[in-house]
Amino acid sequence: MRITTRGRYALRASLALVRIQNLLSYNKLSGVSEHSHISINQISEEEQISSVFLEQIFFKLRKAGIVTSVRGPGGGFQFAKSPDTITIKEILEAAGEELNVTDCDKNAKTCRVTGKRCSSHAVWEDVTKILDNYFSKMTLSMVMDRNTK
Repeated sequence: MRITTRGRYALRASLALVRIQNLLSYNKLSGVSEHSHISINQISEEEQISSVFLEQIFFKLRKAGIVTSVRGPGGGFQFAKSPDTITIKEILEAAGEELNVTDCDKNAKTCRVTGKRCSSHAVWEDVTKILDNYFSKMTLSMVMDRNTK
């Protein structure tokens, strides 16, 4: 399995969105009024990722229902649901990542190369299930909590 730059950046940008929104929420409690939509430029500056690339990523995240967007002044992105419920798997899949360890199709009865199921297929199938389980349980909030320890 290889996570591409797009997948890694999608996760980093999502975590930056959590971090910025948390900071804005804290500032609101302190009496500072801020809008809750975060611009691509804010995330681009925070993570040093091209804003053009982030636009493509956030388009995919919006299409997957992970974020919502508002256009114009004061516009930007926010999560469509709580970061407590958004999994790493959702982010990676929205970015177009395949979470298979090998090119073997998880449900393949035969290998594309040999014409039959190879003897190691079950190993790769098990590893793929383990990774899928891990990414399905790990939420954005859980990652943020790990980073604050």
